[in-house]
Amino acid sequence: MELLIKGSTELNKMFMALQRTASGLRHDFGEVENLQQSLHGARDFVKKAAARIEESILSDLLLVRPSAGLLTPNVTRDGGGRDEFVLSLSGAANFVRANPHFAISLALRSNDETKIALVYSPIDERLYYAEDGRGAYVYSAYHSARVRVSNLSDAADLTIAYNTSDNRKTVGDARRTGCPALDLAWVASGKFDAFVSDPLDFAEIAAGDLLVREAGGKIEMGADLIASNGLVEL
Repeated sequence: MELLIKGSTELNKMFMALQRTASGLRHDFGEVENLQQSLHGARDFVKKAAARIEESILSDLLLVRPSAGLLTPNVTRDGGGRDEFVLSLSGAANFVRANPHFAISLALRSNDETKIALVYSPIDERLYYAEDGRGAYVYSAYHSARVRVSNLSDAADLTIAYNTSDNRKTVGDARRTGCPALDLAWVASGKFDAFVSDPLDFAEIAAGDLLVREAGGKIEMGADLIASNGLVEL
């Protein structure tokens, strides 16, 4: 097959599956924009759209690794224990309000380690991706470029994304985007210096975890989820 992006054939097949699913999601987004007079109706519509994502992409992913399991916020399917696709629609609350800042997060894990990660923003068609040991990249307008975490450490210079429910003291220029998968991708690409969050469903962060690490950052999953360039002290 002709490779669309720099990386393995499996990575490219996963990206093609994302693109096919995203075309339907862009149509759904247009419908949501027409439902803003009824927030309840928009929520129901987005919930069904998320379920369609899982259904539509599954058949494509099974062509990549037929025996793989599946983990999403709504579905767990045992694939025999070795390989597993991890899928989530991140930023669904933004989608509900016709805010384009949402993404599909997709990871392939083997023996409990993430090997391939993709975070795809379907509205601006920008892809962040990584493979274990091969670095992290951004793809847009038919061009791939390697990304790295920032090198900033001075508190006055920092831009930090938060996804926390308490009123804790923030550091630097605090941002709340509502899309953890893209927050992690933006840490990986140096747009944010760190990301601090309450615990999240693993399906939403599996891809972002590998992106950050392959871009030279670090991620800790304890009482809080903290991803950073490795220089920020939080």
